[in-house]
Amino acid sequence: MAQKLLMPKATAVWLVDNTALSFDQIAELCALHPLEVKAIADGESAQGIKGLDPISTGQLSRDEIERAEKNPNHKLKLSEPKVRVPESKRKGPRYTPVSKRQDRPNAILWLVRNHPELKDAQVSRLVGTTKSTIEQIRNRTHWNAANLTPMDPVTLGLCSQIDLDLEVSKSAKDRPLPSAEELDNATLASAHETENLSSDNDKGMSADEVFSRFASLGNSVKDDEDDDDR
Repeated sequence: MAQKLLMPKATAVWLVDNTALSFDQIAELCALHPLEVKAIADGESAQGIKGLDPISTGQLSRDEIERAEKNPNHKLKLSEPKVRVPESKRKGPRYTPVSKRQDRPNAILWLVRNHPELKDAQVSRLVGTTKSTIEQIRNRTHWNAANLTPMDPVTLGLCSQIDLDLEVSKSAKDRPLPSAEELDNATLASAHETENLSSDNDKGMSADEVFSRFASLGNSVKDDEDDDDR
């Protein structure tokens, strides 16, 4: 990435007031037109702008300015920054290597089946695809739908487990609370209901059947005792 001058117009104001550089040299350094620099020198432009010293900010060295003052054809060069600021990453779909792009439909199918709560935008962020492709796979209208096999995108290397867990947790937060009817259906049956259920089953048995069960239980216990005596 090419270096850029901070506050070019303010720097131009300072250079006009404090150096013997030509208008062309200042204009080229500050990405201005020479006539703009001349207007600054004549007081017709940038009257409310305070000059910015490029030496104190570390953008130009004093030697570089003196060298340019002695040679009108010399082009000013910015000093190397002492600290490199990383460029901010562009927000958008995740980039997928060419070798793994054929696995994306399988990963989308896995996400659609195993995490239906995920929105299309979330699936797109995870595997780097388009919403139209996701919709085709959801509706089984994808050109290769018959041959698709659900495969974990983490295993395929299309996303990390941390990214997947993060998107799933986001969907859980956005999920609406269960309704009162759903909560009622999810509760366990009361003790009274279970007692009634067991009593209903007992009502279907006659007295003879009940006594025969007790008799069979007594015989089984007696047989066990005889086995122990032996």
